Amino acid sequence: MKNWAGNLEYASAEVRRPASVEELAGIVAGAGRVKALGSRHSFNRVGDTDGVHVLLDALPQRIELSPDRTTVRVSGGVSYGELCRALEQSGAAIHNLASLPHISVAGAVQTGTHGSGVNNQSLAGAVQSIDLVRPSGEQVSLTRADGDEFLASVVGLGALGIVTGLELAVQPSFRMRQRVLENLPWDQALGSFRELVSSAYSVSLFTDYAGDSISQVWLKALDSEPPLDGLFGATAAVRPRHPLPDMSAENCTVQLDEPGRWLDRLPHFRHEFTPSKGELQSEFILPLEHAPAAIEAVRGLADKLAPLLFVSEIRTGAADGFWLSPFYRQQSVALHFTWRPLQPDVEAVLPELEDLLRPFGARPHWGKLYSPAGHDWEALYPRFADFRSLASAHDPDGKFRNGLLDSILGVPAASAR
Repeated sequence: MKNWAGNLEYASAEVRRPASVEELAGIVAGAGRVKALGSRHSFNRVGDTDGVHVLLDALPQRIELSPDRTTVRVSGGVSYGELCRALEQSGAAIHNLASLPHISVAGAVQTGTHGSGVNNQSLAGAVQSIDLVRPSGEQVSLTRADGDEFLASVVGLGALGIVTGLELAVQPSFRMRQRVLENLPWDQALGSFRELVSSAYSVSLFTDYAGDSISQVWLKALDSEPPLDGLFGATAAVRPRHPLPDMSAENCTVQLDEPGRWLDRLPHFRHEFTPSKGELQSEFILPLEHAPAAIEAVRGLADKLAPLLFVSEIRTGAADGFWLSPFYRQQSVALHFTWRPLQPDVEAVLPELEDLLRPFGARPHWGKLYSPAGHDWEALYPRFADFRSLASAHDPDGKFRNGLLDSILGVPAASAR
């Protein structure tokens, strides 16, 4: 069994598909080591195990809007595409989406996955409650009223329990429009960076860091937002574009300022489109105020990066309070790298890229490629030591641990029974 990208084969000795949460709890209680898998969109071994893998797609896939229409309860294995379609049928929406709607809600939240927008929190920001199965098989529910325990568990890397359900904040459905700018000069972009990334509800910049201009800027605006007065020195695309300049835009969401539903504009790709798997990904999130200097530093490495890249996407996000969220207590910029399937070459250049970004406090995305030993986690995350203690208290035998989590947490767990 492989991950979505096909770049790793899982090490599990057994795969189970429980049909109920009670069956899942029994599997967890009886396992030595166990991890859950959703859409398998992680590019590293954060979700791997040498024990039992449980797939959540056979669990009842619940999507239930609250009577007051302010929250929705959703099973952990549900994808954002499924959730969005159900919400739209009820006239509701969530605040933001990642580039792909195909990823599972639980997996995206647990790893701190996000969309874009200086005032938009990551996907975890919508979470109001979380349902977990602990190592003993105990089923627990945590809400915001549970304070630190809740804040530690939402972006929990699977270390505190298997997520079986979530309650997410929702809002009334809304309409958006999307336009693409081309050939934005770097000096204009970096000189007006905060203004640029604040110019629409969600903004993404696509580049390979080479040359004098950014290839594309995707602006996703609320239908009520006024059009831009200027284009920052770029030109408006006159036909639909794909983030990769030589690719057809037929599978991308509608552009050219045509109004449409939020779920048809916030992702980059259409719900009905199955994305390709021939890529690798890394991402580094750092304080927004460091963006121009950090990007300029990365541009200095363009001769090494560009041959390995399909494209790099620059996005932003609002601060949140989840202990291991890459956006913990900081408005952020995220530098995302979509690599060609050349993993040895990518892994060879990652330490140099990470060294460049380290002075800016860059936090790697937990589900993508990075060098686990190359980061001072306690310096990056003020509550990291508390999370490590909590993980040890809830899972002293390391039932939910693996080699990557042992490396991140800094001390191997005791051997599982």
